Amino acid sequence: MPSSTAATQLLRTRISKICVAIIGTTAAEMIEKATAVVRETPFLEFRLDYLEKPANALPKLKQFLGDNTAATAIATCRREANGGKFTGSLAAEMEVLSKAAAAGFQLVDLELESAEALKKGELQKLRDTGVALIISHHDFSSTKDLDKVYERIAPFQPDFYKIVPTAKTLSDNVTLMRFMERMHEKANIIGICMGDAGIISRVLGLRAGSAFTFAAATQGEETGPGQIAARTLIETYRIDQVDAATKVYGVAGNPIRSSLSPIMMNTAFRRETVNAVYLALQTAKVSDLINLVREIPIQGLSVTMPHKQEIMAHLEKTDPLSAKIGACNTVLRAQDGKLYGFNTDVAGIVGPLEKRMSLRGARVLVLGAGGAARAAVFGLRDKGADVFIFNRTPETAQKLARQSGSKTVKKEAFAKTTFDVVINATPVGMAGQKTSSVLDVKDLNTKLVFDLVYNPLETPLIRLARQQGIPFITGVEMFVQQGARQFEIWTGKPAPEEEMLRVVLHSLRQQAEAAAAAAPPSAATEKPASPRRKAAASR
Repeated sequence: MPSSTAATQLLRTRISKICVAIIGTTAAEMIEKATAVVRETPFLEFRLDYLEKPANALPKLKQFLGDNTAATAIATCRREANGGKFTGSLAAEMEVLSKAAAAGFQLVDLELESAEALKKGELQKLRDTGVALIISHHDFSSTKDLDKVYERIAPFQPDFYKIVPTAKTLSDNVTLMRFMERMHEKANIIGICMGDAGIISRVLGLRAGSAFTFAAATQGEETGPGQIAARTLIETYRIDQVDAATKVYGVAGNPIRSSLSPIMMNTAFRRETVNAVYLALQTAKVSDLINLVREIPIQGLSVTMPHKQEIMAHLEKTDPLSAKIGACNTVLRAQDGKLYGFNTDVAGIVGPLEKRMSLRGARVLVLGAGGAARAAVFGLRDKGADVFIFNRTPETAQKLARQSGSKTVKKEAFAKTTFDVVINATPVGMAGQKTSSVLDVKDLNTKLVFDLVYNPLETPLIRLARQQGIPFITGVEMFVQQGARQFEIWTGKPAPEEEMLRVVLHSLRQQAEAAAAAAPPSAATEKPASPRRKAAASR
């Protein structure tokens, strides 16, 4: 039988919305990490399966729990067959969990497959220790019939049902959240979708009825695919404040993992006291995105590669600029539920250039022919610039040139042609991209370089421009400008541009420092530009 309802309710008053997963190869390492987070987030899961000999660590963990009586702790010793690291037998797993209960852990997490393999009466011995029981099921491949998973767990009558599928699409999050909405009054459900597409469930799952969610202690210590650091959940997503009235926005693209839009936009919402949350929406299909928009519902979208052109077919109406360009980067859901499109990329590109030069008659080379390139080309042509387009697929460049009244140019002509501005509107140089540079030194015959890639802060093209003494604009300036216009379209409030710029620069510097620290000494062949110098260039 499960623990009494009164005991479970008492336990629920102790647990917070976020349970922080603690990992380590030794008890001392686990305690060090737990000590760093326990005051801010006192609900902890100790992944005992990360230890070589979990049972030997329990006396020290018992001492930690005795010293931190406000902490509530889950003991997990997941076997390898079920996605964990424990190589012992089922009997050994049960022994570890029983000893953990005796050591002061208030909850134990037992995977469904282990529970189903136990002999009659063995589970009751664990219950007799007075510990609360979580029965968990993880599907590392997909999101299937969640009601069937529930039906498998139900005979064990646990205190908490933990159901964790993998989101292959955004719509899988909807499947999980609809399930939790139906079931949370019937049982204590913990529901999370793993994977890059599952971030929605990690932030909005509580609103749908999940008893709590899991977080990593720090970035890089994730215990499941797509898990988010506790501080990010609290500070960026303000998960404690997400409620039924919270409006949902997001950035849709593929890939989307390295996007800084969530930290920039959530910072803007917090600064202007807007009850909204902004999520990263990883999807390969626009139809999947549109389904999510209607089901959640989502109030607004930032649309990035590769969906800026395809999204147009799903909009009720667009502004004249988006219609002319044939690409949209901003979607607003109106009160009637219909979707309207805008293009703020143009303002993000033309604005920074006009601060530095007159565009009428300027010779501008645009690299690329996708959504961002189209915004650059049409925006520049509207200002009277003479635009030249280069794309690795010549036919696409030629089509854009015909539509905009521009010209195409071959790469071999770069060295013999002078430009006022070179704009990189391709993903080359973006974090995670293998291609190092789109241009060689001999190709850079220009007075100004503008790289629309904002992450990393110093792209290969920006580094090349700096080495040649050519003035440059980093993608951060464009990124913040277009984001500020999106914020204003969605909220009707002036955007806190300085704060948005500050948080983006801070994040990029942190990433650069982390990358530099991780690089071997031989890789540091060149001293990078100082953050102050780079920040000045970005403005």
